[in-house]
Amino acid sequence: MTAIDILKITGLFLAFNAFVFSIYFLDKQAARHHRRRISEKTLLMLAFVGGSLGAVCAQRLLRHKTQKEPFRSILRAIFVFHVGAALLLSGVLGYLVLDAPLLD
Repeated sequence: MTAIDILKITGLFLAFNAFVFSIYFLDKQAARHHRRRISEKTLLMLAFVGGSLGAVCAQRLLRHKTQKEPFRSILRAIFVFHVGAALLLSGVLGYLVLDAPLLD
């Protein structure tokens, strides 16, 4: 994996999370103006497929669904899962790319 590949993956990750943030923003606006809302299932699915960072940022910055349970707990669990998976994958990829042991 080259540095260009890593930059492409990072760019896609950031773009998708910006997209998820904007979806949360649209749902927040719909709530304020009493319009049709985006379902919680859709919001959580977007977080699960890779947009948890954008979802958590939107939740914190926009103060959106901060009191709603179990939504809040499920989103937190998805975020923790993604952080753990990223750490695990970065360790495994580091091992494969560098041909070095995971822990010295």
